[in-house]
Amino acid sequence: MEASKVIHAIYTDDDVLMAAVKKVSSAHHHIEEIFTPFPVHGLDKAMGLAPTRIAITSFLYGCVGLAVSIWMMNYIMIEDWPQDIGGKPSFSFIENMPAFVPIMFELTVFFAAHLMVITFYLRSRLWPFKKAENPDPRTTDDHFLMEISVNNNEKELTDLLRETGAVEINLINKAH
Repeated sequence: MEASKVIHAIYTDDDVLMAAVKKVSSAHHHIEEIFTPFPVHGLDKAMGLAPTRIAITSFLYGCVGLAVSIWMMNYIMIEDWPQDIGGKPSFSFIENMPAFVPIMFELTVFFAAHLMVITFYLRSRLWPFKKAENPDPRTTDDHFLMEISVNNNEKELTDLLRETGAVEINLINKAH
C-alpha cells in the first residue's frame, strides 16, 4: 500500500473557506477534497470540478418510467382484460389516453426519483454498514476541512494556508 502526504487545513467560516479555495487553486495546488457540515454554494466551481451529469440520468430514468407506464396500461387495460368502465370502452390506448395521463406522470416521477437515489448511493459508494470516510468529526458540526496533496512543498503550502485564515493545519500520511 502506497502512502502519500496531505495537508488538512481546518476553517471555521464558509466565506473564509471559499476565499481560501480560490487562493489555493490560483496558486496551482491540487485540492483533493473538502469536507463541510453543510453544502457551500459555489464551492464546486471554485474547486474546478466538472459539471454534474445527474440531470441527464434523471431524464433517462423518467423516460424509462414513462415507457413502463405506457406498456403496463396498454397491456392491462387494452390487451389483457379490457373493461367498459363508466361507459368508456377500452378499445384503444389513444381513446383512453386522458384517463392514463395521471398514471403516466406518477410512474415517470416514481422511476426518476427512486432510480436517482439508487444511482446516488452507488456513485457515492454508500451502502449499509459502510465505514465513514470523514477525516475529522468536527466537519459534521461547525468546521470545514480542505485536504491538499503535498509534493515536497509542505513549507510553502503551510505558509499559504496560514495566510488564508486556516485555524489548524495538520500534515497527514494517507494510505491509498
